[in-house]
Amino acid sequence: MDTHTNHSRMKAIRPALLLLALMSSGLASAEEGSIVVNLKNIRDDSGMLRASLYREAETFRKEDKALQVIAVPSVKGAARLVFNGVPPGRYAIMAYHDENADGKLNLRLGMFPKEGYGLSNNPAIFGPPKFADSAFEHAGPSTPVNISISY
Repeated sequence: MDTHTNHSRMKAIRPALLLLALMSSGLASAEEGSIVVNLKNIRDDSGMLRASLYREAETFRKEDKALQVIAVPSVKGAARLVFNGVPPGRYAIMAYHDENADGKLNLRLGMFPKEGYGLSNNPAIFGPPKFADSAFEHAGPSTPVNISISY
């Protein structure tokens, strides 16, 4: 090979190496951000507060299928929970006050919550909550979401 061919190949490889370096440095994932959930109206400090993040209607409210789940000890009044590493997109959140700390939202008659709960956008609920009513856009580095817990 002549020197000209080697020089041309090196020019072609440089952009690929630069892209690889940027990806490995974390700059390629710079668009990921956080969703900051502000829970309000928490009745007391018993049990745990749980919040789950969803991206699809089919998995909404199925905690075992959530993208992320946060569980922290309960505090009376208000609490802040943060989902990190969230790419831009459309999401919905379900949060609840797991008063007996059993890891699930306890229901009366299999459908009515016995523990306090809330959803992103705080929609009025008539029947099972729908993803579309709670969905919001996460586009920036940080998206605030305020949820009122209802008992």
